[in-house]
Amino acid sequence: MSTNGAGEPGTGEGSEQGTRKGMFGVSGSGDTSGFGGLVRPVGDPHGAQRPYGGYFDEVADLLAEELAKRDVGFESAVTRVVVDRGELTLYVRPERIVEVCQLLRDSDGLRFELCSSVSGVDYLDAPLSTDPTEQSERLHVVYHLTSMTYRRRIRLEVGVTVENPHVPSVTSVYPTADWQEREVWDMFGVVFDGHPALTRILMPDDWDGHPQRKDYPLGGVPVEYKGAEIPPPDTRRAYR
Repeated sequence: MSTNGAGEPGTGEGSEQGTRKGMFGVSGSGDTSGFGGLVRPVGDPHGAQRPYGGYFDEVADLLAEELAKRDVGFESAVTRVVVDRGELTLYVRPERIVEVCQLLRDSDGLRFELCSSVSGVDYLDAPLSTDPTEQSERLHVVYHLTSMTYRRRIRLEVGVTVENPHVPSVTSVYPTADWQEREVWDMFGVVFDGHPALTRILMPDDWDGHPQRKDYPLGGVPVEYKGAEIPPPDTRRAYR
């Protein structure tokens, strides 16, 4: 967990804004997951205020300084800063993601040398903004960066629409993102422009659709074992 200068948890975390029931947001069908009765608090992802706590303020300030050297305002690259569960997340505009990653990697005071993970998220029914212009950005790409020099970790997040799911590839900055971006493309359909070989990595090359999108049909997929077929979840018996 991040701490401020006095050793107490950082004060930048947002407040809770409601609750969400169940694990997967499914309603009106049989629940075979066992998570139907789960009630979880939903945090406010917009309200981080300084001090963020720990090294988070230093990272934000140093990144702002590096962007200013390129005549780029911090708000022109980062749309919001979120501190939640002891993690710092910078929401980056898609067109700035490569530039931000390069600055985070190469700047002496930052030195985030490792991109340990690139993953996808589909916020089908839970838009992260009350602004109608942002609600369509349901597909998000999340980058976990690690500074081995300073032993620090941060998250970057980029949102795009289903109609225009394009994000520049960061493989020129972090070669480890190669196969991870392929997996996000395969599962979520995010197109990484400039990727050296954006092909499927888990599903067959001729597979139709992207299985981890939340509007992707579940079940009913023929299995190559004695002609067996997995029934869709809404036709399975629900045990209560």
